[in-house]
Amino acid sequence: MNRPALKLFVAVVLLFLALPILLIVVVSFSSAAYLTFPPPSFGLRWYRAYVASSEWLAATGLSLSVATAVVILSTSLGTLAALGLARLPGGARAAVAALILSPLIVPGIVVAIGIYYAFSRYGLIGTPIGLVLAHTCLAVPFVVTSVAASLAGFDRRLEQAARSLGATPWGAFRQVTLPLIRSGVLVGALFAFITSFDELIVALFLSGSGAVTLPRQMWDDLRFAIDPTIAAVSTLTIGLTALLLGGAHLLRNRSARA
Repeated sequence: MNRPALKLFVAVVLLFLALPILLIVVVSFSSAAYLTFPPPSFGLRWYRAYVASSEWLAATGLSLSVATAVVILSTSLGTLAALGLARLPGGARAAVAALILSPLIVPGIVVAIGIYYAFSRYGLIGTPIGLVLAHTCLAVPFVVTSVAASLAGFDRRLEQAARSLGATPWGAFRQVTLPLIRSGVLVGALFAFITSFDELIVALFLSGSGAVTLPRQMWDDLRFAIDPTIAAVSTLTIGLTALLLGGAHLLRNRSARA
């Protein structure tokens, strides 16, 4: 294919993928009382409805707080796991890595059912703690993958040199290892936040009536009360996700240049 034809083909594919998102963004500014395209007129009616709704704001606040807790837990555990994997021999490393990354391979509904049965024994259904623990299980593989990619180009002799000069293991990690893999850790943290904030399947099983996240609230709204408010919420979610993914992309490029 010549270059103009290739560019046209890529543009058509990207338009096909992005068109549903663009339609949602346009509908979110509709002044109609129901989902319709094209909108009869434009305004911020449904954004004001979102801000004025206690249910939507409560779900948003819970999702943000759960995602923040998940970032802290999954980044800490995932970074430690990646450091441990880098020090294992080849055979053991492959087996442990497959176990850690299994939530990315197993279908989400299977993971959700397993977590539901495990957490129901301890009264964690319908609690924010249950959501934090479950989302941490889903987010850790993303952190491990990102940090492991940073460790692939890490020269361990730098850490050994720091130890030979009297640094403690923690001091060598804090002063040598962590600054060199910081971009990978931050990228993993961003993906952990997105994973938790946008997750629906596990939330359907665990949220119950006492811990309704934003994706769960959107699901309920689609089932029982379809109005353009959900388009406004979806647009805000898309914007936040795009912003975080853009930040992750910039961090990856910065790490690659370094």
